[in-house]
Amino acid sequence: MAKVPSALVAASGLVGGYGVARWSGRRQLGGVVLAVAGAAAAQQWRERAGGKAAGALGTAYVAAFAGSHPLARKVGAWPAVFGAAGAVALASWAVADRQA
Repeated sequence: MAKVPSALVAASGLVGGYGVARWSGRRQLGGVVLAVAGAAAAQQWRERAGGKAAGALGTAYVAAFAGSHPLARKVGAWPAVFGAAGAVALASWAVADRQA
């Protein structure tokens, strides 16, 4: 079975978490999507690049989520979310997926 790139999992968690929260009106539900995708990506990062890299990418994932909030006030919600997701996807690809 083909492996899903961790970059796609992480980006989908950020975009999907926001989308679910926005369209359901329940932020907690979006948080569940964000957390599940983040945990799945972290497991892949650990397997592919080791614990230190997984910790750094996990920190980047949380920082992108947090950073998208103030950025949304300047550029809008969706552009902020897509920007954060793109940044995390790029970092994930560079550190964990490129070697695969």
